[in-house]
Amino acid sequence: MGNMGRWEPNAQERLRQAALELYGERGFEQTTVAEIARRAGLTERTFFRYFTDKPEVLFDGSDALQDGIVARVADAPDSAAPLDAVTSALEATAEFFHGVRDYAVKRQAVIKANAGLLERELIKMARLASAIALALRQRGVGEPAATLAAEAGVAAFKTAFQRWVSEPEQQDFAALIRESIDDLKAVTAGR
Repeated sequence: MGNMGRWEPNAQERLRQAALELYGERGFEQTTVAEIARRAGLTERTFFRYFTDKPEVLFDGSDALQDGIVARVADAPDSAAPLDAVTSALEATAEFFHGVRDYAVKRQAVIKANAGLLERELIKMARLASAIALALRQRGVGEPAATLAAEAGVAAFKTAFQRWVSEPEQQDFAALIRESIDDLKAVTAGR
């Protein structure tokens, strides 16, 4: 095949896997970027081509996830009630999570073990709720309905995700979203 030059196949994925392995083995704080790069068989410079810092390895997909959810809320049928628009947008994230459950389980364990990472995760969730609320307002939904539907949707999403990573038999993420939303409706209806 000859010399492939500087092109490194799957560099980003290799770095992500190496980081997750090391965070799991040694702890997040104890792991250096140099060690991640070495484990992936790449250079530190390559690491910084893909990620701004150590935590970003765990969060780099969240902007794409948020953009996808917001776009689906915007595209929901005009007749859709605010919470239904949010629910169908969140159900569609199932394709984003398809085939990555093992990764998600390990990632969640690393985040739970580190206060700084947990804080970053909560900030990302708050940002997601704000973005969904904005998308609802742009659809003509007033306040407080837009904020409540967005916050409720994110709460249901977090509950569904927690079940998905902690219950091995729960493979259908979309179904878990629907269940969480139904549970939420039951709670708010006082049943």
